[in-house]
Amino acid sequence: MIRQGLLALILLSGFVVAPLAVADSSEQAGKVIAGWVESITFPDKELVVKAKLDSGAKTSSIFGVNVESFEKDGDPWVRFDLYLEDIRDEAHRIQMERPLTRRVKIKNHDGNHDRRMVVELEFCFDGRRHTTEFTLADRNEFIYDVLLGREFLKGVAVIDPEETFLTLAACPEPEPEPDEAESEADSDDRKSGEDDSE
Repeated sequence: MIRQGLLALILLSGFVVAPLAVADSSEQAGKVIAGWVESITFPDKELVVKAKLDSGAKTSSIFGVNVESFEKDGDPWVRFDLYLEDIRDEAHRIQMERPLTRRVKIKNHDGNHDRRMVVELEFCFDGRRHTTEFTLADRNEFIYDVLLGREFLKGVAVIDPEETFLTLAACPEPEPEPDEAESEADSDDRKSGEDDSE
């Protein structure tokens, strides 16, 4: 009886511990579950657009045309136009300049290769600010103007191919710097003191 009781206790403890171990490993991963299409925000432009999440693509891509390279303070830069359609299906043309990160060779569906310029852009995904590399490409023949590849997705998101729009698009407003908060508090105190004296 004692041996049977110990055996039952060991088996029961095994069933209890195993799920806890799995839960711990998932929490450490820190990845969000995202649909294969999500909304992202370009905070400096206050623009919300749809993005396709594609683990088959290494580098992210964005609809950028009229790409021109130039030098700025001796460093290579790129001037380009972004063509983005927002979630209300309104088209936007945004002229931008960014440092050139690198150039890549991309194989197209027809088997030919294109040389594309790569820049870093900041955007909001799942309520957090991210900066990643984008190839500038004419995506006129594609449904989505933005594609997020696995270089961005690793460590950030796991794709659920049956779902869409599971994450937050916008980032929360940044909190004021401590010095600014203190100066505002001091200002309020001074105003309060003036009111009291009256």
